[in-house]
Amino acid sequence: MTRRLAGLIAGLSIVLAASAVSAQQAPAQQATGDWLGTLKVAPTTAFRLAAHIARTPQGAFAGTLDSLDMGSFDIPLADIASSAGALSFTIPSIKASYAAKWDPAAKDWDGMWTQGGQSWSLTWSPGVAPPLPKVSGLDGDWDGTLQAGLGVKMRLAVHIATGPHGTLGNLNSIDQQARAGLSGVARDGARVKLDMALIGATFDGALDASGQTITGQWSQGGMQLPLVLTRRAAGQAVAVLKRPQTPVKPYPYAEEEVTFEDAASHVKLAGTLTLPPGAGPFPAVVLVSGSGPNTRNEPIMSHQIFLVLADHLTRHGIAVLRYDKRGTGSSTGDYAKATTQDFANDADAAAAWLRGRKEIDPAKVGLIGHSEGGLIVPMVAVADPKVDFIVMMAGPGVDGAQVLAEQGRLVFKATGMSDAQVADYSGLREKMIAIVRAEKDPVVAAAKMRALLVADPALKNTSPAVIDAQVNAINNDWFRFFFNYDPAIALRQVRCPVLAMIGSKDLQVPPDQNLPALRAALAHNPDAEVDELPDLNHLFQTAKTGAIGEYGEIEETIAPAALDTMTVWIVKHVGSPAH
Repeated sequence: MTRRLAGLIAGLSIVLAASAVSAQQAPAQQATGDWLGTLKVAPTTAFRLAAHIARTPQGAFAGTLDSLDMGSFDIPLADIASSAGALSFTIPSIKASYAAKWDPAAKDWDGMWTQGGQSWSLTWSPGVAPPLPKVSGLDGDWDGTLQAGLGVKMRLAVHIATGPHGTLGNLNSIDQQARAGLSGVARDGARVKLDMALIGATFDGALDASGQTITGQWSQGGMQLPLVLTRRAAGQAVAVLKRPQTPVKPYPYAEEEVTFEDAASHVKLAGTLTLPPGAGPFPAVVLVSGSGPNTRNEPIMSHQIFLVLADHLTRHGIAVLRYDKRGTGSSTGDYAKATTQDFANDADAAAAWLRGRKEIDPAKVGLIGHSEGGLIVPMVAVADPKVDFIVMMAGPGVDGAQVLAEQGRLVFKATGMSDAQVADYSGLREKMIAIVRAEKDPVVAAAKMRALLVADPALKNTSPAVIDAQVNAINNDWFRFFFNYDPAIALRQVRCPVLAMIGSKDLQVPPDQNLPALRAALAHNPDAEVDELPDLNHLFQTAKTGAIGEYGEIEETIAPAALDTMTVWIVKHVGSPAH
């Protein structure tokens, strides 16, 4: 839920390549020299790479890697192994590896690049990339704000500098705490163009006569949005977001990086375990994040939601495990093909692993799920009777089709649309949901949705790329499961204690729609508590309207009232934690 509405440039949350390769003995004519390769990670997404390998005076190999489409150069290489026409290396900084065979006929290395549990073919051929152009008049720092839709504002900072490799730059999405290299910087008179191949975005604008402002259009995913970049004054610092609840090390408790497996899915999950001071055994919780490619801290609009929650609980004597979802961060697996059921299996594996730790009381292990995670934790509790308790933070009580339909009406209204506009947009969206819900074949579903959108008079001038972007956004297995899954079925079977909380200003899992359904489904459970928390939004921040655009503007990450409600309830059910 959260990620699906997070804005048009959520793709900025990326991993920037910084790599290293080194070497063992290989035939010099094969391993040394300048090499070019193209890593194609999707049908329309490819990255050009250049490697430079030479012998050191000691006879080993050393070199650098250039990521041409991300504007990253002179990345140190380390750890190459090569013998009998084979080449392999790892890149620890991005947890990637490469293995190849030498093709004598083609005179290139033909192999596979592996990262994040996925592999892609990559061939290195001899060659040197042409130098990048040197562009005048743009060096410096530029600031702008992108109105990304649904009331979301994204503050951007662009840095451009000219050096030995040409004119390079990078983009900083301040509100997402994410960076992307510029794959191209060009200027033709007053016209300026910035390319960001990694996220499929471009900025095309005009430089004013003073050289201080570039006014133009941001294009991404078939959408075009106005953007003005203004040159930052010399010595002026970039904007910094205030997040006073984010904990700062050293922590008054132990923190450990861990891995565990969802063996049935052949997925290895990576996370962080925090343990209160003392010998234990401690009660413990697994944190299960909301929708989207969330890593262990559930970062949203620069808020580190699970980091703040884990810190609070651990300081109150409760051990916490949080982890990167499959296919994200340091976890393996294919995120794009996973459904809510797959994520539920991973959460179940997390709880089982946690019960096996000597510092943990295996009889007092529960789960806390936020948003989609709130949908998941009852599923796990039904499948695993060893789950001691669950907490649902903004977990829905009705199926996803109903949630998304009502969510759309409220979010559209919050952005200032008229009642007529809300009705038009919502009606069209609900028809698209109905198609995905009923049609299992994604090709057929796409054709039906495309025909629906093309026939709408309000969209007659909309480009095919925008139409396709709208269709592809929900035409996948995750949404198909979400639209058809009724959470009440699992909720009626849950036997362990349950705390369900929804903020009164939550527009993504609306309380008026979901609280009655939660209370009805949990009516059989004598130890179920369903609360509406006043003035809190979907992230459990103290909010004015609940609009998505407020998430990044609010300094508070989680309201103390929400933190206290969960902590008091958990301690009540597990007893006084051991110290």
